[in-house]
Amino acid sequence: MATPMTTSPMTGKQVDRVCEIFRAKITKHAPEFSSEAVQLAFGQSKLSAEWLAVFRKYVEMFSDMIVRHVKVDRSKTPQEALDATGRKQFTDKSVVKSMPKDTGEEKEVFFFKLGHFTSDDDLENEFDSRGLLPVDPYSLAKVNEDDPSFADTHPNCTHWRDSDGKWCFATFLRWNLERKLNVHRFGFDWDDRWWFAGVRK
Repeated sequence: MATPMTTSPMTGKQVDRVCEIFRAKITKHAPEFSSEAVQLAFGQSKLSAEWLAVFRKYVEMFSDMIVRHVKVDRSKTPQEALDATGRKQFTDKSVVKSMPKDTGEEKEVFFFKLGHFTSDDDLENEFDSRGLLPVDPYSLAKVNEDDPSFADTHPNCTHWRDSDGKWCFATFLRWNLERKLNVHRFGFDWDDRWWFAGVRK
């Protein structure tokens, strides 16, 4: 089963950490503000609510994430990494060869769903806003190798640019009762079913 991020309440230590982060940032920029203007700002009833709204926006970006831990064999060829999933393949061999390998045996892979259509360029902004980078296809293939049923309910994907700057992708899904993977170049928007896979920057 997919492992969601914890839904336990925010801890007191986390509250303290929020205050520390904000205090450090305000202290750094304190010379930019006049004392008189700051005092007037304190009198605005919406100030604390707006601070909370910004914090809530960022927390909610992570509230529906799924996290999977994998150990990846980087010695495999791109084709071997795909073959290990045991899925029916629909691939462009030149794109398979272009799959970025990345480094490191262990990876934490984060999955998030937008629920709306998006372009590859806009998707990069979504990754960035969550402090993530698109996961390498090797790691994503390993997630789907370790748990073949994951993509049955969470069709998942990643993307990268080839040497010509064109967007390429790897997707894992169940379609017409078959578990499939696709590796191709892409010229269309992503629809609202996909879970996008990333790793921390």
